[in-house]
Amino acid sequence: MTTPLIVAEGLKKRFDQDGRTLEVLRGIDLTIAAGERVSIVGPSGAGKSTLLHCLGTLDLPSEGKLQIAGSDVLTLPRNQLAKLRGTKLGFVFQFHHLLPEFSALENVMMPGLVQRLPRAATEKKAAELLDLVGLSPRSTHRPGELSGGEQQRVALARAMLLAPQILFADEPTGNLDSATSAQVQELFLRMSRERGTTLVVVTHDMGLARAMDRIVTMRDGRVEDDGKGVVSP
Repeated sequence: MTTPLIVAEGLKKRFDQDGRTLEVLRGIDLTIAAGERVSIVGPSGAGKSTLLHCLGTLDLPSEGKLQIAGSDVLTLPRNQLAKLRGTKLGFVFQFHHLLPEFSALENVMMPGLVQRLPRAATEKKAAELLDLVGLSPRSTHRPGELSGGEQQRVALARAMLLAPQILFADEPTGNLDSATSAQVQELFLRMSRERGTTLVVVTHDMGLARAMDRIVTMRDGRVEDDGKGVVSP
């Protein structure tokens, strides 16, 4: 039996806005297995990015339960939650969030430096990852000297530096042309496959969505279809 890595039960997320309560997530039940590659799709405003942020503990739900690798993460002290996020989870976003004053190599090294890992070993691993994503010749270039696709590859290498169990990606091909998007998609899938990384991707790109093991469809803050059957009307 495949081991569940992420188990969300009854996740709700509310925001207070201008004296009103806005319900963005309305009770999400979702299980993702170790090594599984899952895409989350749906119309704008469905709650996809909010769900991704809650699953990745970048934001916390208003209600519900969330287990990652058997740990009830919503009950963890703040420092332990930050440690889990920093060592077991990786993130790639539509906007690359690279540090403009640092080189590609230095940007990839950042998670290791933040964790105070030995600099020489961190630099070696970062260089290996840049080679894996085909950017060794560009390692000394700063983000402003790289194309959009190259910046996204740097962001992916950075996210993989600490060998996360789960890689969360929010519209990773959203700002790329079709040819570059296809290259980045193949890179995501290859790295996930070779490293056994669980992949959770929010996307409007149905080509990318269909390349995953399962498509989860959201609408109006609910899971309409979890890829295994209809969940809610």
